[in-house]
Amino acid sequence: MPVVRSSEAVVHEVHGARFTSYAAPRSGSKELCAWRAEIPAGHQAPVHTVNREEIFHLLSGELLVTLDGRTERITAGDTVIITPGAVLGIENPTQEAALSWVTTSIGLQAELADGTTLTPPWAN
Repeated sequence: MPVVRSSEAVVHEVHGARFTSYAAPRSGSKELCAWRAEIPAGHQAPVHTVNREEIFHLLSGELLVTLDGRTERITAGDTVIITPGAVLGIENPTQEAALSWVTTSIGLQAELADGTTLTPPWAN
């Protein structure tokens, strides 16, 4: 039985946020990836377009999520379903870090507004 201990999770720091990868091909997953993201207080992630569906569940804190130009304030316990091709922006306007759990399929890529393609190591 594959078990990923918290001490074995791989941490990545990208664009000012921390991504802790638990499920990915390197940990034995064949189809899905899952990670915890920590979005610092006052942080605004770069706007990007995703090529895979993502399920974004907020564990703690509060965020502003902009999806295809529509902004929603989400709080702990809320889940956002991000469809392939959606343009996504995430901002933490509060004074406290927010924690989320994200699940997607292997092969996720994000295209930044400047045309740069990011292949997140925690999702591949």
